[in-house]
Amino acid sequence: MNRIKKMMLFIGILAICVIVFNFSKVTAKHYLNIVENQYSICDYHKVHKVFNKYIEYRNDNLGYQLSYPSYMELNETLNPIKTIISDNYSQIEIYYDNFKNTIHSPTAYVNYSNNFINNKEVHIKDYEKNIFINGMKTHLLAWHRAKLARVKNDKNYYISAEIIKNINEVYTIFIKSSKPFTNNKYLQLINTFKAIDKTDVKQLNVKFKNTNKKFNKETEQFYEEYFLRSNSLIWGIFENTAPKSFDFLNSLEKKLDFKFEFLLKYQCLSSGGFPMAEMLNAYNHNRYVELTLQTSHLDGQDNNYITYEILQGDYDEFLNSYAKQVKAFNHPILFRLNNEMNGDWCVYSSYYSSKDTELYKEVWRYIYNIFKQNKVDNALWVWNPHDLSFPGFTWNHYLNYYPGDEFVDLVGITGYNTGTYFEGEVWRDFKQVYVALYKEYHELFEQPFIITEFGSNSVGGDKVNWINEMFNNIKQFSNIKVAIWWNGIDWDSDKNPGRIYRLDETAEVIRTFKKGFAQYK
Repeated sequence: MNRIKKMMLFIGILAICVIVFNFSKVTAKHYLNIVENQYSICDYHKVHKVFNKYIEYRNDNLGYQLSYPSYMELNETLNPIKTIISDNYSQIEIYYDNFKNTIHSPTAYVNYSNNFINNKEVHIKDYEKNIFINGMKTHLLAWHRAKLARVKNDKNYYISAEIIKNINEVYTIFIKSSKPFTNNKYLQLINTFKAIDKTDVKQLNVKFKNTNKKFNKETEQFYEEYFLRSNSLIWGIFENTAPKSFDFLNSLEKKLDFKFEFLLKYQCLSSGGFPMAEMLNAYNHNRYVELTLQTSHLDGQDNNYITYEILQGDYDEFLNSYAKQVKAFNHPILFRLNNEMNGDWCVYSSYYSSKDTELYKEVWRYIYNIFKQNKVDNALWVWNPHDLSFPGFTWNHYLNYYPGDEFVDLVGITGYNTGTYFEGEVWRDFKQVYVALYKEYHELFEQPFIITEFGSNSVGGDKVNWINEMFNNIKQFSNIKVAIWWNGIDWDSDKNPGRIYRLDETAEVIRTFKKGFAQYK
């Protein structure tokens, strides 16, 4: 009998071991599914554990860790620029800035980043206070705005925590939600934030693709000839009188013994709609136009609400009419929307709209889809940041404004040698502006490039030498297919010339351009 009992006991223990072993396999497999299927694992961090329905996230590249709810998804596509944690109703963005050897400081960063809150008609402050997070002084701001009719699941409730690590370094936890913050789970998340030692250094590892689009036959041939198969740089010019009139441009081209194939035309929301007559005039003179539409007003109207008004549908009639006219023109257009968005001189910069770069992208995609609904098939969309971001904060990084591969046909590059007339500006030679910039863009983007506008001032250095250097070096940038010189002047507040970019400024400048253009005839 004892032997039977021992045998039964042995069998029972064995069965329990099998059950525990299988349960452990299932549990381990379930844990791996949580980590591998829901979250993208990058070199920058390790997800250590799931505990109490929270995940501990560690970013060794930027030096921080925090815990977030396990039902949210992690996106590190733009690491080390930002980390995104999101669900259907909310999104958390985490940024890091180090202002050592710059004009910025954490205190100035807090104040300048949140200037939008002074537009009280749009942004309603819920609270603002200073707290301490794990010994670090933290500025906490919560606000909301009205829901936007043209934004699906609009996240219009915000919390921003600027966590000051020291006199140079600051972290930002930027949270937005489509629902009011009725509990303290996000404050709990912020309270888990800790600064840690940086033990890993990784660079941005992403590639934006050139997607196939359906254009009309003429536009498809144009795109192929000038951008996809072109082995020679093609030149364009901004000359304020053209394409309305070609009188001055013709005389300028005669001096240079050169014809510009591309022209640059600016428009705003108060320009009266699509410039059909000018576009036809350009086409009849065998020119193509980079048509720039900036969603702003230049006639004294208030621009503080533009982004919000567009996404409320206030400009639907204008935009639909504009798209119909683009379609009716029926010839190729380079359509550049809201260029230099990472500059605070542009009212469509997110500096004016809750520092929420997603709203810029919403405007872009919204207008793109209006064109699509109107069957526009003759516009190549040009996405064009400035080479320097103002303000130079990580939340304002130019890649935060990228609307997606589907919505971009050409990537625009803009970098000027502004000279030294205005305080804070420095002389930059051509290589200083473009070598590192081109290398960075070439690593990130598959789309063809166009220098949408550029130039050199004559104040602060040798402009002729700058032009010669430009012609000697621009050839190395094989993916830049078109370059457009901005032939104008920026004036100071007293109407004195501050930045003189004209290529007909002096006889010597004209001769230098004539010699350089000769190789492109």
